[in-house]
Amino acid sequence: MKGAKKTFGHLFLVVVIILMVLPFVTTFNELLTKIVENSLLYRPVEKYFVPYEVALIKTFISLFGVETLPNSVAVVKNGVNYGTFISWNCIGWQSFIILLISLKTGLQGRFTRSSVTQVILIGLLGTFFMNLFRISFVLILLYHFGKVPASIVHDYLGVLISIVWLFFFWWFSYKFILEERQLTIHDEAIK
Repeated sequence: MKGAKKTFGHLFLVVVIILMVLPFVTTFNELLTKIVENSLLYRPVEKYFVPYEVALIKTFISLFGVETLPNSVAVVKNGVNYGTFISWNCIGWQSFIILLISLKTGLQGRFTRSSVTQVILIGLLGTFFMNLFRISFVLILLYHFGKVPASIVHDYLGVLISIVWLFFFWWFSYKFILEERQLTIHDEAIK
């Protein structure tokens, strides 16, 4: 029972930290969105990335019986079009910015190049798949349970999913991937 209390304590601490970080991440996402909107930097994202992600999401949600209109993710159930749309701001580009900032901070130790490369690749791919999951989950909820649950997940839990992913990513990276570099004679001479 003592181990269970310790595990619960750790989980509770993680939840507290996530809830403390949530307002910062939400505010940061809004700030990034305003900057990008004003600079028209979203145009390449809208033109090149959104269609690719839409195609992947359509394929994935079709596995769960979700019907969409051709060339879009407009969810259709019993002939009713739910009018869904994935814009440049929905695909999770903010989570990539936050990932890059966390990589800059999290990789400041003396780690081997191969382990750093693995962490960067896992971070980029994991963030990409997390965003596909997040968007797909919203559309699957919309199709099977309606607009209210989908809106709640879209508006509130999307950021939370991103934060949980980053916590998991860094725990996994430090626990299983990152290896400290051995000091060489050259490194000792620099000290």
